Amino acid sequence: MSPTETLPSRLAGAADRIPTSLEQLTGPDCGHVVLPLRLAWSGLSEFEISDPRQRLTLYRTLLDCGQRDDIVRYVNATLLRHDWPRIRRLTSRRLVAIWERQLPELVS
Repeated sequence: MSPTETLPSRLAGAADRIPTSLEQLTGPDCGHVVLPLRLAWSGLSEFEISDPRQRLTLYRTLLDCGQRDDIVRYVNATLLRHDWPRIRRLTSRRLVAIWERQLPELVS
């Protein structure tokens, strides 16, 4: 890459990774989740769903780095709605805007 070339935005393709409805989010509402190395290459890789801090870290990781299949598999719609106000404050405004545009029911 030459010095004048810019890197693509980390948000490129973010909208394509978001499921088309909250009903598709069938992740667990309790227990442990162990993320694959490609998602959790640094820091925590195992998360306790009942621990709000760990769940918040899990969901932020998935929203930021996960593919659609990962998000559907690991994110629970009810818990995401519950956690959304905290996620909104701790996640990139641009990423939050993309999620809320795709899934407006998160805002209500």
